[in-house]
Parts: sequence; C-alpha cells; structure tokens
Amino acid sequence: MTQNSLLQIILYLLFIVVLIKPLGLYMAAVYEGKACFLDKIVKPLEKGIYRICCIQFQQEMNWKEYAITMLLFNLLGIILLYLLQRFQVFLPLNPENFPSLSADLSFNTANSFVTNTNWQAYSGENTLSYFTQMIGLTVQNFLSAATGMSILAAFIRGINRRESSTLGNFWVDTIRGILYILLPLSIILASILVSQGVIQNFKKYQTVDLVQPIHYQESNSNISQSLTSQRIPMGPVASQVAIKQLGTNGGGYFNANSAHPFENPNAISNLFEMLAILLIPAALCYTFGAMIKDTKQGWAILITMFILFITTPFIVTVIESRGDPNLINPEAVSTSSSNQGLTHYSNMEGKEQRFGILSSSLWATLTTATGNGSVNAMLDSFLPLSGLIPLWLINLGEVVFGGVGTGLYQMLLFIIITVFVSGLMVGRTPEYLGKKIESFEMKMASFAILIMPVVVLVCTSIGVSTDMGKSSILNPGTHGLTEILYAFSSMANNNGSAFAGLNANTPFYNIVGGLAMLIGRYWLAIPVLAIAGSLVKKKVIPTSSGTLPSHTPLFIVLLVSIVLIIGALTFFPVFALSAIVEHLMMFKE
Repeated sequence: MTQNSLLQIILYLLFIVVLIKPLGLYMAAVYEGKACFLDKIVKPLEKGIYRICCIQFQQEMNWKEYAITMLLFNLLGIILLYLLQRFQVFLPLNPENFPSLSADLSFNTANSFVTNTNWQAYSGENTLSYFTQMIGLTVQNFLSAATGMSILAAFIRGINRRESSTLGNFWVDTIRGILYILLPLSIILASILVSQGVIQNFKKYQTVDLVQPIHYQESNSNISQSLTSQRIPMGPVASQVAIKQLGTNGGGYFNANSAHPFENPNAISNLFEMLAILLIPAALCYTFGAMIKDTKQGWAILITMFILFITTPFIVTVIESRGDPNLINPEAVSTSSSNQGLTHYSNMEGKEQRFGILSSSLWATLTTATGNGSVNAMLDSFLPLSGLIPLWLINLGEVVFGGVGTGLYQMLLFIIITVFVSGLMVGRTPEYLGKKIESFEMKMASFAILIMPVVVLVCTSIGVSTDMGKSSILNPGTHGLTEILYAFSSMANNNGSAFAGLNANTPFYNIVGGLAMLIGRYWLAIPVLAIAGSLVKKKVIPTSSGTLPSHTPLFIVLLVSIVLIIGALTFFPVFALSAIVEHLMMFKE
C-alpha cells in the first residue's frame, strides 16, 4: 500500500470524526423534542402532518404498542409497494412502457425496500418506471431508514428512563427523523451530486450514435453484427442516490450501481457518497451518549466499531494490489534473480477504473460494515480473501456501524451479553448504566443475535443442496458456495449488496430471500423493543466499587472479543469451505 493510499483513508476517517459530534448532538435534540434550528421551517409542516393524519403526538406508547404500530406500518408499506410493481404498466411516468413485475420479484423487492435491505434481483433502468422508482423505492428509502432510527430512539429511552412504562411515540419519532434529519441531509447531498453531474430529470431514454461502431458475432452463428447506437437511460437519479447512501439503504438506480457515471460521476461525488454512508451510523453513537447524559458511553461504542473496521480497507487494498499469484507481470521482474522480485498484476478486474483499488476497497468495506450494500466495484471479481472481508463484516451481525439505528441497537445487544459474561466472571449481578441485566434481557438478546446465523446457514444449506438453488450458480465449486452464502448473508442481515455471479431473479431466491429479509429485520427489532420495555420499568442502581465501568479500555476489549468470538464460532466453518479453500486452491500448483 502506498503512502498516498494510507493518507486518503486517514483523511476520510478524519472527516467523519469531525462531523460526528455536531450531527450527533443535533439528532439527540430531535429525538428528545428539543428546539432545533430548523424549527421555524419544519415545525409547521410537522404539526400539519399530525393534524392531517390524526396523530396524538403527545400520547406515548409502551413497547408492545410501539412494536405493533411499527409492524402494521411496515406491513402497509410492503402491500402498497407490491401492488405498485404489479400494476406498473398502468401507472404514469413510464416513458419506456416497462411491463409489470412478476409476483415473486415484486414480493422480494417490496420486502427488500421496506426492511432497509435494498437487495435488487433486477436491473433498475431496464425494469422500473420513474413512478415506481420515486413513489415506491425512494419513499421506502426514507421510511425504512426512519423506522430503524425510531427503534433505536425507543431503546435508548428504555435504558435512560426509570420506573416508567412508555418508550415514546412511533409516529412522532418516524416523522421527526424524516423531516429534521433525513430530508434536509438528502437535499444537501442531492444538490452536491447534481452539481457534479448526477442526472435528475424525467426525460425519455436517449438514443445516441457510437463514435466507433462495435462489430461482434452472434454465438453459435457465423452471422456478423454491427452496433452503431446505444440507448442511454435517464431519470430522477440524484434524489434516490442521496437517500440510499444517507439511510444506509444501498441498492441503486442503475444495475451498475455507483460504478455508473450517471450515479457517481467523479472523485468528488465518490467522496461525498462515501461520507454519507458512514455519517449517520457513526454520529448516532454520540447521539446515544448525549441522550443518556454520558457521552463517554457513546465514544466507547464508536471506538469499538472503529477497532473492528479500521484494518479491513487496508487488508482488502493490500490483497487486491498484490493480485493473483498466478499472473506475473513480466515488466516488473527483477533482472538480478529469476526467483526474486517477481511482481504480480494488481487485480483490476471488476474495479471502477476511474477510482482504482483503494476507493473500491474502502467502498466495499464501508458498505458491508454499514447496512448500505451499494457497490462501485464487482465483489465477485475480488480475490478470495479480499472478497471474504466484506462477507465477514456482514456476518458479524451488521454491528460495525451497521444500518442507521439498527447497527447501534444490535451493538447494544452485544453490550448486554458482554456485561452478563463479565458479571459471571466476577460473581456479581450484571448491570448496564444502572439497570440490572436479568434473565429476560439475556434471553431476548441471545435470541436476537442467534436468529440471523440460523437463517443464513439454513437458507445457504438449502441453496447448495437443491436444484433450485444450484441452478442459479454461474461459477461452480467453492466460489459458487461463496456466492450463495453471500446472497443469504446480505438478505438476512438487511445489507443488500450482491456478490454477483448468481442469478437471483428466480422464484426460489426471490421467495426464500424475501422471507429471510423479513426475519432478519423484525425478529431482531421485536426483541430489542421487548428489552427496552423491560429496562424502562427498572430502578437505577447506584454505582459501587463492584460496578463494571462500560466505557473503559478493558470493557472495549471485552466487547470486541465477544463480537469476534460469536462471529468466528458461527461462520468460520463455512468460510473455510468457501473463500479460504478457494484461496488455497490458487497455490495448488
């Protein structure tokens, strides 16, 4: 790795660190209902929405009411988005006259965008109308992100409040999250992206003549063909790209995602999109500290996440820069020895040529550490071990920053387990921030953490052992196993990134994957709210000499260890059978 590459990553992380505190404080004020500098603009709109929707904004909910409201609201979103796709052909803003989507693909896509997964088993510019992209997908990008942040806000209140029964109001948290946080940031980012060349229009697709015709021969035929023109897709792209990055939704307007020049034109747009991916998940750690009136706790969680993340972009960059050991660059061979000084070609296959290996590596690790899932390079073309790093980050449980809201509340579950294990080690009743951690909290935390590995491994087993699953594999052997494992890991963890090389638009992957997304989202959210509902009723225990501080370096080391141990014990066997074996096979000669 060059000094320039190292400097770029360090500067990127410094930009994030500088923005964490001001945004974190602002978001804490939003969820605590305090005065914000946007009140004069947004407050009338907020009150108008409450009035039109008959929302009793002053009435708070207990955890069951909060959970039921959230589930019903998301179910309505799934139904509406499903119907929107099924009747697309009859709806406006469809200049290319795209037909309606199949039932299984509509089911998968509806679940995908409502659960903040944004897994896409289709090519956006060849499948969806402007109306579906805007009213369906972009709207759900806002709503799904706001839902995750609302659940986090309720969880924080459960930790912070004492001897109470309510966790806030789901409608208020969701509406304020959109109006005060997601919408203003999206407008700013979309404006920047448009200034850099990201398109935002409702034009018909444009046909242009190629500067140089392309001549090709059809397969299984001697007939020669010439391609003299190309159809260029148009559409409202910038508005969707902004919220997909800020809300850690991922996905893309175009099939090539952020490798497409209309979605990510240059280095400046690439930088701002990468900043947007990490901005809110990182700042929410400070929001947590501000809301519980102990910012040391927020910094401790943030440091833990950075420790788990910081080495991954460097590892991927080094592996990809060294390239395949079987491909030697003859121009770089040392003349002093036939065996020393051999330099291999850097692995540029699948990389975005404008940005190179460093940006592709940083993007790949950022989007799998968070719940974003967008790509600016094709992960299927990464070398086995560098392709394993994004897969490993996903299967840690989306806790290394994770999705907006979801990443932090999943990390808080790991904190509960860490506190419990630490309590057993010293023979004390475990407690976190003055609240006793008892059997109910441990059962719910364990249930929430273990459900994801079960879903991923069971679905992967079905995929590799049935004709329905194996028929979609385009690369046989260990690489095919990695592709299936990555697909179900991405869907069950609500990440949405694709390893590629797998035909996922089949009834099997659409239906099974759609169910995996639902389980991964709600089978985790409900235990989180149940824990919050239990904690909010408890008294605060005074700190004593036997209390384990949860902001010290020792606790951070314990937390990192618990996350790594659970991840390693759960997925290492299948990693060994897929990417690790594929890496060793590169040296079989």
